[in-house]
Amino acid sequence: MPRNDTIELGELTDSAFYILLALTEARHGYLVMQFVEELTNGRMQIGPASMYTVIKKLVKASLIEPLEGDGKKKSYLITEAGLKLLKEDVLRRQAMVEDAHFILEGENNS
Repeated sequence: MPRNDTIELGELTDSAFYILLALTEARHGYLVMQFVEELTNGRMQIGPASMYTVIKKLVKASLIEPLEGDGKKKSYLITEAGLKLLKEDVLRRQAMVEDAHFILEGENNS
């Protein structure tokens, strides 16, 4: 299934997940990239082209909204729908980790 369909399915790519986390506070693109890299201690880096592609999809899906600004740098903020989806995705990811622990811990007991 193409990655473009994940938002419609209620699942977020890793990039979309971290961008939504970053946008729980108003930020412009460069600050989003910095936030994600710092939060993940460099495990996740989002380049400008990828970030703005994901931002366009998130705006189109009404998960974030652009804020009025001074015109230099456009800032964005998560919407209620975006926050709801982010929280649901956290639960989905937690369940995935629990499944993995169940299987992997079971293998160690064999």
